[in-house]
Amino acid sequence: MAKLKMTATVVSQAQLAEGIYDLRLKAGEIASQAVAGQFVSVYSKDGSRLLPRPISLCGIDREAGELRLVYRIAGAGTEEFSTLKAGDTVDILGPLGNGFPLKEGKKAFLIGGGIGVPPMLELAKELKRLNGAELVQSVMGYRNSQTFLMDEFKDCGSVYAATEDGSCGTKGNVLDAIRENGLDAEVIYACGPAPMLRALKAYAREKGIQCWISLEEKMACGVGACLACVCQSREKDEHSQVHNKRICKDGPVFLADEIEL
Repeated sequence: MAKLKMTATVVSQAQLAEGIYDLRLKAGEIASQAVAGQFVSVYSKDGSRLLPRPISLCGIDREAGELRLVYRIAGAGTEEFSTLKAGDTVDILGPLGNGFPLKEGKKAFLIGGGIGVPPMLELAKELKRLNGAELVQSVMGYRNSQTFLMDEFKDCGSVYAATEDGSCGTKGNVLDAIRENGLDAEVIYACGPAPMLRALKAYAREKGIQCWISLEEKMACGVGACLACVCQSREKDEHSQVHNKRICKDGPVFLADEIEL
């Protein structure tokens, strides 16, 4: 799959919650190739910010040639992106990384935590098209009642929420929501903070369920050259000849048992 650097045009931008923005870009060449679980690198117009910011794909509209990026303001770069409006342009590189493997006929958990929620939405849509809504179960974890994107997950299957403060759904974490609602699945797809992924890996091993996880990590080059975003792996990496994987190149999606968390 070819990586393309291009100038994308902003279609729209809206604020979904405190510090969370929904950016739509016209980028037909990238949209035509992208799959759920991949990301793009977005470049600042400020010459002092040399490195692009990696942002997961929340939505892919191949027919319209559009990408949807839902991101959190985390620094000066993403603060700049939040000021973009319709008609503006921004340079992007993508599609980058690998995507989630779609398992046919399997009942799935789609689990997102925090800013790991957005990349699960396109996956939910793709799995609904493949297997039907009855096999798609989305379990999303939030800090509080700002449960962005929840209504859109409801169009793809059953949805459950966990909030740290108990303001919506189950009080606690995503595993608390799974247990409280008596849920089960044959495959797990997840994206979120490391403690959540670590707990899901243990849960999947206990239940004998295949588990695919997407790692959140600060990245530099985005194409696997700089080794700034490595994680420890069971097998030796062919590039570096040590036990690591490059999250931007070999991931961000991994089979949970292949890596150490």
